[in-house]
Amino acid sequence: QLQLVESGGGLVPPGGSLRLSCRAPRMILSTYNIGTMAWYRQVPGKQREFVANINSGYTTNYADSVKGRFTISRDNGKRSVYLQMNDLKPEDTAVYYCYRAPDHLAQEYWGQGTQVTVPS
Repeated sequence: QLQLVESGGGLVPPGGSLRLSCRAPRMILSTYNIGTMAWYRQVPGKQREFVANINSGYTTNYADSVKGRFTISRDNGKRSVYLQMNDLKPEDTAVYYCYRAPDHLAQEYWGQGTQVTVPS
């Protein structure tokens, strides 16, 4: 199954920063149909929750819990989306998933997930 490819997770102390990256393989998305991209996160035993998204016009939306600390960005030429996470807190600990929303150009895609751990 074709997936988006994430990287950048890891262990970081409270107050630290991480930058997650997500790249769409050329075989599933071209530079013209990247569409709306998003980041979600999931903690074991809980539902996957929305973190942030960015559309083709570079409009962004954020969950209230990350506003002012996280920044989503994209580089269509690299078929990539990024999540800069600053001032990380233990409650940010989760598996972070990259997501491409479905539209008339392409189906939805998920990444395999990358673990972010902020110890308390």
